[in-house]
Amino acid sequence: MASTEDGRASQDAKLDALHEKLTDAVEQLVSGEDWARALAFAARFRARSFNNTLLIWIQHAAAFDAKLVPSPMPSYVAGYKQWQQLGRQVQKGQPGYQILAPVTGRFASANPSDPASWRRLNRSEKPKPGEVARSKMIGVRPAYVWDASQTAGDPLPSPPAPTLLEGEAPAGLWEGLAAQVYASGFDLVRVPDEASIHGANGMTDYGAKTVSVRENMDPAAQAKTLAHELGHVLMHGPDQPEARQHRGIGEVEAESVALMIGAAHGMDTAGYTIPYVATWAAQVDGKEPVEVVKATGERVRAAALRILEQLDTTQIGNGTPLGLDLDPAQRVAPERRAVAMYEVAHPASTLAATRSL
Repeated sequence: MASTEDGRASQDAKLDALHEKLTDAVEQLVSGEDWARALAFAARFRARSFNNTLLIWIQHAAAFDAKLVPSPMPSYVAGYKQWQQLGRQVQKGQPGYQILAPVTGRFASANPSDPASWRRLNRSEKPKPGEVARSKMIGVRPAYVWDASQTAGDPLPSPPAPTLLEGEAPAGLWEGLAAQVYASGFDLVRVPDEASIHGANGMTDYGAKTVSVRENMDPAAQAKTLAHELGHVLMHGPDQPEARQHRGIGEVEAESVALMIGAAHGMDTAGYTIPYVATWAAQVDGKEPVEVVKATGERVRAAALRILEQLDTTQIGNGTPLGLDLDPAQRVAPERRAVAMYEVAHPASTLAATRSL
């Protein structure tokens, strides 16, 4: 009994330290430039939740300052055994980067449509006849990943990297974004100049169901504008309840989605304009700015990922080494959905939920 309590206390302490580290990282995002850099980094590690990208970022920076890694920018990260799957070994003395990983439980129900009917199964218990069994996330735990530069062994294959000239848009990006605009039920209108849309680069009209983009810009700027407007289409329509909860942050979210899509294609992100974080993070009533920043970052990442996964374009890697043998549950649950969704839905109860396991 004592050993179980000691183990739980140790995990609680690690989670406390991890959440404090995450809060410190968020609080460092004080300017629009800092936010833009964080999103550009998140685009390189978009298979991870926004919170976990921040944790990787600050811990790798500390490892670089300590001269443990050769570059201030990580390349690919994976767990200890995952690196071994790729024929590589974490080198002695290299610290792992702590991230948040999901804790799941198995539940069964004879009436799946009734949320109150689900019961937790014991480790070896099987569902009763007529019951449906599902795994659900019930908390988080600390886990560790290492950057490729902290490992040695078999060479890693390099993914294709897009190369762009100044002002050039990635091949197929405009067409892919336009297809998603049409698939969302909107018409795409090319207007000659900004005077046609009240001085803007682009405009989304939810009533008329149109997206307008001015043509007197270079192709890269037009693609960026279209990505921005598609962000509005997906996130801020009148049927989106979360848009009302995040009033005043719509432009920040749309521009952030565009930045992540551009960064994922190797585009220059210097021209993206995002206001000071302290300004927009304080615009949501009843929520602490730190929680607003974390939730906004995850909303942006989820929207950008939804767009990127439907594009048939050459994109930079997502932070996961090529050739890593992940089963479907590993691909989905730990990062791209489970941790992110749980943290956004339960920002204040993550530790409590984990301690109740």
